[in-house]
Amino acid sequence: MSAVTIVFIALALAMDAFAVSIASGLAIQKVRWRHALIMGGSFGLFQAVMPLIGWAGGLRLRTFIGGMDHWVAFILLGFVGTKMIYEGFTIESVEQRTNPWDWRILLLLSVATSLDALATGFGFALLKVAILRPILIIGGVTFLMSFVGCWIGEKGGHFFEKKIEVLGGVILIAIGIRLLLEHLQGA
Repeated sequence: MSAVTIVFIALALAMDAFAVSIASGLAIQKVRWRHALIMGGSFGLFQAVMPLIGWAGGLRLRTFIGGMDHWVAFILLGFVGTKMIYEGFTIESVEQRTNPWDWRILLLLSVATSLDALATGFGFALLKVAILRPILIIGGVTFLMSFVGCWIGEKGGHFFEKKIEVLGGVILIAIGIRLLLEHLQGA
């Protein structure tokens, strides 16, 4: 898998963390460097670890799935992308009363925003993608987007929140279609 494809996957997976970071910056309204670093670090770490866990699980199932791996990867990316689009139209942002800097809330948000990365890691295993480069890129992109998202939220970036989630879903679906077409053309 090319580095460009991995970067686009990372951008798409980071969209929900970016949206939550914007909402969190909006909620706190006085973002400090430490706030942005903690949120970026937490989201980036979970976005890097979850694909690793999914990849490890996928390695165990890869022999059973065999020649259907491209279809499974297509379905997984399509499902995750569709879910992100749906959430982009339905999920409300973090309420002003919620303190996103409470470690329990931040942990919950970090896990919730990285579940899509778990499924993507599973797909990486099926496609026989070495995992080190993707997790470093996914974690780094998520860190940067979440860090910046806090500052955007502080400046009133609530307007972009849902559109970002939808864009991430569209990107994942497009990558899934591209992977499937590449495999079918090569077969």
